[in-house]
Amino acid sequence: MMNKRTLLHAAGLLACTLGLGSQAQAQDFPPRKPVTLVVGFAAGGAADAAARLIAKKLGENIGQSVVVDNKGGAGGNIAHQYVANAAADGSVLLFGSVGPLTIAPHLMKVNYDPFKELAPISGGVYFPNVLVVHKGTGVKNLAEFVQLARKKPGSVDFASTGAGSASHLAGELFNQRAGVDMVHVPYKGGAPALQDLLGERVASYFSAPPTAMPHVEAGKLIPLATTGLTRPAYLPGIPTVAESGFPGFEALNWYAFVAPGKTPAPLLDRWNQEIVKVLNDPGVKEALNKHGLTPQPTTRAEFAAFMKKESAQWAAIIKERKLTAD
Repeated sequence: MMNKRTLLHAAGLLACTLGLGSQAQAQDFPPRKPVTLVVGFAAGGAADAAARLIAKKLGENIGQSVVVDNKGGAGGNIAHQYVANAAADGSVLLFGSVGPLTIAPHLMKVNYDPFKELAPISGGVYFPNVLVVHKGTGVKNLAEFVQLARKKPGSVDFASTGAGSASHLAGELFNQRAGVDMVHVPYKGGAPALQDLLGERVASYFSAPPTAMPHVEAGKLIPLATTGLTRPAYLPGIPTVAESGFPGFEALNWYAFVAPGKTPAPLLDRWNQEIVKVLNDPGVKEALNKHGLTPQPTTRAEFAAFMKKESAQWAAIIKERKLTAD
């Protein structure tokens, strides 16, 4: 018969073995469960298109399908909250976006902390907005637009895809840097915003390039500037805000990869390796570029630092401009 000491020793060994086993299982790669890539927007948009391109190649590389799950609503916040509460075993990833990760937490009440409940993996893709105006404004370049806004403070407006969106904050950053007071007009998406711009019911719009450029090429809208630090390769003829008198101006739309906050570091490292490999793939890069998207592969640390920088910038703008989600 085993004595008490022997029983305790055996129990300890069993617990250790089970613990090591469960730890090894938690860090299996690829995960034993089906892999899901959650997207916070409906199918058919820029985020969905990029996510599906990347997910397909990821699946091919790891020998396991990666399924895109669209959980639209609340500007992407529903998807971010869902992943914050998901199993932290590497089977659930999020194609996170600038709004829910770095803007919304400063602007409204959200039920997740992006810096505690979501773990950064890598940058994904980015693209600048393009500031466009209708022909009735009578301006032909950014300098003339600024002059108009300064001459008529509070009377020049700009459209956005909603309070707290990247297009909204681009406009508010421009207000701050240019010393103007444009009025924000939020819409429920790019299509209605563009419709009112074309109908000359709103003066300007910091639009995603794929949305605005067909109308620019048709001569219906005038492009004034893009919002990245450098001109995108697909819009070489349009200057940046930064080079048009406002050095350092940058307001990007971006999507990136994050996971539930308690995901083990070894799994995050493996996902980083696989995602960076896909984003550097020539075929994937070419396909993304056709959608006006620039791949942004990073290390985990680089993306964490980028997130903090973006969060600090938008927090300061929101506070200074006294912005609300209304």
